[in-house]
Amino acid sequence: MKKVQSTCNYCALACNLDFYVEDNQITKILPTKDYPVNQGFSCIKGLMLHRQQQQFKPVSLPRVKNADGSFSHVKWAQAFDQTAEKLKEIIAKHGPESVAGISTGQLMLEDMALFGHIMRTYLKGNVDGNTRLCMATSVVAHKQSFGFDAPPYTLKDVEQSDTIILIGANPVVAHPVFWGRIRKNQLPNKKVVVIDPRFSETAKQADKHYQLKAKADLTLFYILANLLMEKGWIDQSYIDNYTEGFETFAQFLKDYPLERAEETGLSQEAILELAQLIHDGEKVSFWWTMGVNQSYEAVRTAQSIINLALMTGNIGRPGTGANSLTGQCNAMGSRLFSNTTGLYGGGDYDNPLRRKAVSEALKIEEEWLPTKPTLPYNVIIEKINSGEIKALWVVATNPYHSWTNSETFKTAMEKLDLLIVQDLYDDTGTSSNCDVFFPVVAGTKKEGTVINTERRLSAMRPALEKEPNEMTDYEVMYQMGKALGMGELLNGWETPKAAFELMKKCTEKMPCDITGVEYDGLTGSKGIQWPFSATDTLKEDERRLFEDHLYYTPSKKAQFIFETPRENPLALSSEFPLLLNTGRGTVGQWHTQSRTREIPEVYDAVERNAYIMVHPENAKELKVKNKELVDVTSINGMTKQLEIKISPFVSYDEVYAPMHYVEVNFLTPSIYDSYSKEPSYKSTPVRISKRGK
Repeated sequence: MKKVQSTCNYCALACNLDFYVEDNQITKILPTKDYPVNQGFSCIKGLMLHRQQQQFKPVSLPRVKNADGSFSHVKWAQAFDQTAEKLKEIIAKHGPESVAGISTGQLMLEDMALFGHIMRTYLKGNVDGNTRLCMATSVVAHKQSFGFDAPPYTLKDVEQSDTIILIGANPVVAHPVFWGRIRKNQLPNKKVVVIDPRFSETAKQADKHYQLKAKADLTLFYILANLLMEKGWIDQSYIDNYTEGFETFAQFLKDYPLERAEETGLSQEAILELAQLIHDGEKVSFWWTMGVNQSYEAVRTAQSIINLALMTGNIGRPGTGANSLTGQCNAMGSRLFSNTTGLYGGGDYDNPLRRKAVSEALKIEEEWLPTKPTLPYNVIIEKINSGEIKALWVVATNPYHSWTNSETFKTAMEKLDLLIVQDLYDDTGTSSNCDVFFPVVAGTKKEGTVINTERRLSAMRPALEKEPNEMTDYEVMYQMGKALGMGELLNGWETPKAAFELMKKCTEKMPCDITGVEYDGLTGSKGIQWPFSATDTLKEDERRLFEDHLYYTPSKKAQFIFETPRENPLALSSEFPLLLNTGRGTVGQWHTQSRTREIPEVYDAVERNAYIMVHPENAKELKVKNKELVDVTSINGMTKQLEIKISPFVSYDEVYAPMHYVEVNFLTPSIYDSYSKEPSYKSTPVRISKRGK
């Protein structure tokens, strides 16, 4: 029996696991005991990774749609040649921006880089990913406030913090390993504070829960900042020495006195109490995730949290920070190495120094590099529906289910001349009717690198050998690149290890410098957080940023950024009087459930039907009963049938539905944050009515 240490490719923690293998079968999975992230613990999803592609295993040959609408399975070489030829025909007829791709934060760093190289460098098309659905907000907030997309923390900080403030985050369900580390914190004065419109699973276990109105968070944090300033509960020395823009911010805050508390749904006393908790804490950490990120004014809300950390000096010290929890295992890899919103390793497309450095690292002419960021996800879908984009290559994601106002993606699928889907499963809403389906293997047969939520690089290494005809994501992309005629542009990209070496070179002297990381050295290791340059010596396994108080802005100072809160672009009304919030359902469920449906313990424990949680008083007014099937109509014009679940854990006039059910995102709107273009999944006006009425 052999043991292989590898990385779980579900959530942002990217836990390490030990796979015990005999006769090319996984006989046991145990959490890696000394891995700094999960320290011998894992949730059920990681422990059941061997279930993938067992019950729902597609054939190992590509599937193509015939002219009559039927499907045939063909050999790989034929599928690559035919698909490449079709892509070239579309580009010749409609131009390079008539092709686009959509990827995911569950691919390896090397997969991301190669996909971007093919689609952006060579084809000159556009590629975005479902990182846009979860982390684009934090990316923009970090870049504007810190000068680079740099989550500052290490997960150990939550064990060292005496005041842990969770905002729009539900780690009991979404990040259970992180919640385990909160529980591991044994400081005698530790306080866990939850700010959330829902009495979530995490709120139930917290010391304090502030149940604000949905989308009142930005106003709340401005009131809170003003209160801290008025009481002198700020770190003026830190502000003066290491930040810029506070004087203007302080003037702005005068419009947010405590008397505006009623706008947030909280009392003045509650906000005073929260301010006191922050003031009394010696090491205060602020943690946010999708409840903040998925909003029509998300970037400014994230920055209002960053502002609180900066003005109180709670950053760059153990147990502190303004800390965004990422959604997927390699969202950080996507953000830095997908060739979509910035050059490999970070930096702008119009920066001549970065263009020169990246072209030299890749050993290509600068003219090959993209000259502008990709079209964002929403514009890609809009341009498909307007007829401008004709071909779409979807990798390891299921936008038919996950995209907001998903009827728009359903329409887009029908309008495309060519839809390519590369996935584990051929029966998802996206893959079931595509023109070309490339079946790929699960992570247990892949190699590459993942960068987790705390900037940690860890190794994905194959526990199992591939069967005949099976291919990894990387191999499919590489062979497609060859079929497209990339030629010498693929030199140095032959293997994931080779791609990693190219990406290393691209990071030299950047904030995310990883020139000191050895690809083979990651195997069986504790992982390494960036930055780690070729001249660095690793002294500890868990490192935070900004301990030197130097930021990545031109002035080396953090920026206070703020803006007057906006009204919800889709307001409640007598016709749509309820506000729909969405999120996770249970620990075992994941995204569109294509993978977790193969875990019997999960499948048997979760609701079969899509459901919506309704406050008891609203249920009484609507005259609906628990488990009753009702019509839920959204302001976007869609109606779906969901099952009522009467619950005191949602606020009056606010309802909640887990995103894991395909019906839910048909209801969410095409509304996006102005800066990040992240969809506003969390505040949709809806109405509930009896079936057929």
